[in-house]
Amino acid sequence: MREKFRSREAAMPFIMLAVLLDMAAIGVIIPVLPALVGSFSGSQADQAYWYGVTAVAFGLSNFLAAPVLGALSDRYGRRPVLLLGFMGLGVSFFGTAMSTTLWGLIAVRTLGGAMQANAAIANAYVADISAPEQRAKRFGLLGAMMGLGFIVGPVMGGLLGAIDLHLPFYVAGGLTLLNGLYGYFVLPESLPAAQRKAFSWRSANPASSLRKLGQLKGVGPLVGVVAFSALAQFVLYTVWVLYNSFKFGWGPSENGWSLAVVGIVAVLVQGVLMGRLLKRYAPPKLAIMGLVSSVIAYTLWGAATEGWMMYAVIAFNLLGGTVNASVQSMISSAADSKSQGQTMGAVSALSSLMAVVAPMLGAPLLAMVSHLPQGDWRIGAPFFFCAVLQVASLALAVMHLRRHRRLH
Repeated sequence: MREKFRSREAAMPFIMLAVLLDMAAIGVIIPVLPALVGSFSGSQADQAYWYGVTAVAFGLSNFLAAPVLGALSDRYGRRPVLLLGFMGLGVSFFGTAMSTTLWGLIAVRTLGGAMQANAAIANAYVADISAPEQRAKRFGLLGAMMGLGFIVGPVMGGLLGAIDLHLPFYVAGGLTLLNGLYGYFVLPESLPAAQRKAFSWRSANPASSLRKLGQLKGVGPLVGVVAFSALAQFVLYTVWVLYNSFKFGWGPSENGWSLAVVGIVAVLVQGVLMGRLLKRYAPPKLAIMGLVSSVIAYTLWGAATEGWMMYAVIAFNLLGGTVNASVQSMISSAADSKSQGQTMGAVSALSSLMAVVAPMLGAPLLAMVSHLPQGDWRIGAPFFFCAVLQVASLALAVMHLRRHRRLH
């Protein structure tokens, strides 16, 4: 068995670079997409509302498509599904750049959401080529690549967006198509034909995928941890740029640099500290420590009265970056080798469902306080809501750990 994994270890650098380019392309647009939506809006409240609608469209299409693409990767292999995702995402970026109406923008973002299952397929790819005891560390390396993409992407987006709001989307489209070409010529297939399974629409729909995820032995409350943590994370993604704009008067450049710092911390934690932390702490305990850190961080972000405080809290929340990799490792270990794509697709579908719900909650919360003067602590309402969600995640993680201890 170990020889099988070792023979495919050379693929790991390929998939890491693919994830890096993919996340850089996504990161490029984050500082400028709210401003692009704002160019079609008449007020800050309208901007928050329509940005929420755009985010819901993206998340809903991703929720519906992720388990289907995950199941297709279990049937036909990871490589063709990844290449399909790169091509579709590139088209959506170019379409966003050329949008001249709000509804046209929403339509192309919907297409982008449907094709953005690359993170789930990348996780399944890593599970294919890794022994079970390596998965947490390697999921952490993927997280580090995502963080590195978030260093490069948002800074580029902020700088390019200061020149022209549409320019970052053309750059993102180019990066994504470059990624697709890279994958076509270099990326090998990770799933042997003997381990593939028949595609079934019944099992590939999101409801069925989520139900099977909940039925995985040994997972239990972790489904709730994924759901609440993802909801908090996507609320943060929804409001970060507009929150900083409303509270501190930041523009695309300032927001781009702040997201770059988020990426630097992610790389530090998941690329350097994650392996060392796993030598001292099991994934369940590490997840709990990360959730405690996240509760404090969300509270402090909401209470911040000066822009520099956002950076201080980002640096403080080092352990918060260990939660996703730790929980994904536990869930992946509970799935058999023939269902990694569908399992990771179901995790992605659950996260995508939260990406649908998050703008429905975060954007209205921010719109309600958008009239308040800069620096008012009440503008932090979405972050206080995130802190409550992380408290719920923490309670479920503690429940899982106690149950695990009783069974072992």
